[in-house]
Amino acid sequence: MADKPRLLVIDRDASPDDATVAALGDAFEVVTTQSISKALSLLRGSAFAGVYVDASHLSAVRWVGMILQAEEILDAISDGVAVVGPDLQITWANPEFLLLTEPGAEVIGVPFMQAIPEADVQGNEGSPFAAAVSTRQSATGVVKMRGGRYLRITVTPVFDASGTLSHLIALTREITDETQQQLKVDAIARAGDELADLTPEELAEMRADERTDLLKYNITRHMKDLMGLDYLEIRLLDKKTGELHPLLSEGMSPTAANRELLARKEGHGVTGMVAATGQSYVCPDTTKDPIYIEGAADARSSLTVPLIYHGTVIGTLNVESPQPNNFDDRDRQFLEIYARNIAGALNTLELLQAEKQSAATASVQAISLEVALPLDDIITDATTVLDRYAGHDDDIVARLRHLLYRAREIRGLIYKVGSTIAPPVARKATGAAARLEGRRILVVDADEGIRRSAHHLLGEEGADVETARDGREAIAMTKLASYAVILADIRLPDMDGYEIYHRLREIHPETPVILMTGFGYDPTHSIVKARQEGLQTILYKPFRANRLMDAVEQALRPGPQQG
Repeated sequence: MADKPRLLVIDRDASPDDATVAALGDAFEVVTTQSISKALSLLRGSAFAGVYVDASHLSAVRWVGMILQAEEILDAISDGVAVVGPDLQITWANPEFLLLTEPGAEVIGVPFMQAIPEADVQGNEGSPFAAAVSTRQSATGVVKMRGGRYLRITVTPVFDASGTLSHLIALTREITDETQQQLKVDAIARAGDELADLTPEELAEMRADERTDLLKYNITRHMKDLMGLDYLEIRLLDKKTGELHPLLSEGMSPTAANRELLARKEGHGVTGMVAATGQSYVCPDTTKDPIYIEGAADARSSLTVPLIYHGTVIGTLNVESPQPNNFDDRDRQFLEIYARNIAGALNTLELLQAEKQSAATASVQAISLEVALPLDDIITDATTVLDRYAGHDDDIVARLRHLLYRAREIRGLIYKVGSTIAPPVARKATGAAARLEGRRILVVDADEGIRRSAHHLLGEEGADVETARDGREAIAMTKLASYAVILADIRLPDMDGYEIYHRLREIHPETPVILMTGFGYDPTHSIVKARQEGLQTILYKPFRANRLMDAVEQALRPGPQQG
């Protein structure tokens, strides 16, 4: 007797009609399923004479037909596509997706993540399938697979008329190249942060030559680890003479390392041209480039980028390779990112403005800096207590005022004794220096390094610097003392920039207030609101000595009062 023809029965109810199935069984070999996704899988993998479905489920069956008709389109697109059931097992996949799996491996009925060799979900978002199911919306994730390849997976859930999840559509696209580039950019950014990753205490203990050696070591290591480069040279620009002085030379010939170069468009090689124009330059073949002057003995290609800080060229970074055409536009972008970090590190470590000082002068400055912040702590704590205790006990108030007086007197005595040990460093006759001599300045910042730098930079100009760690301390201090200028960070632990500006101006309307911000970061728009109330001066961190002095000079300059 011939085999019965096979009939697929789609019954999505929990209890199918046994009488109907039995009647059909007389003429057909009946295969029953309650899942649309399972029905799709059966139709693709086996031959059926027909499909039986209750009239109430016709819309779903029409959808199945549309899916089957669309397979030719899905097979032809360049992205990988997979249909996944609610159990997260694959029910169908196009040829492009199959290329991601093990050759010859069966993927139908296999969990999606198991079908991709060594799949590892990246980031903290978790599986895009779980996110799509929980949110009932499309979700995207990145998966790393064997061979260091990366996939972006976009999962879209599909629900039937009753709101039940019927299947999920997973769209995969390889993003290995762009992911690796982003990882390299991140690595370069982290390396840049390491260049001057020193605590204020470490910086205070290190001599200028030790800081320079640390910077050289880190740069050389990063060039080798991140870009595989052994030949590099850094030169710093003397703005007065135009000379480019060697700071670091690795793998360059002795002639190249000692060559005198100027920031000129012509006659001083690629380095001179880059320093003069501020534009990077890729030399694909050193043997054919008329501008190139020999650096490394066997170099066949080179890449030179400017070191730029706050829009000004301060030097150059040159790397070379024994292979021709070894650098492309992507390498240029990487090196420019790193060069910005080098420029910032040079500024932070004060390599551009290092001055030779006598041992006695250095000792006095070290003592002054070491006691400056502890004295500030005594002054701020005593002021805060005095502000709260006023009106309760006259004897306690008098003792606190005496404590404040003696703390400030100690600072003056240190400067006085220091001047007898070593003559003070000669100051330039600038308007700022003349106005700062003996003037009391308050600096409000939670960063100890900023407070220490303020003591160092402003104290050298003769200012009497006091600091506060937050807005509460600053307000208490301004209630009990007057200041020539107040500098306040816009991101204090207890107040934003606008609030501290407004409170300080309420206490002393005539006192100039400078707001400080790091690289223009101002999420609460404090500066905009403070400008509306008269803010005149803004200082961007990290600041150099000349920028700090310019900001203070602007605030002290005679003119219309703020507010």
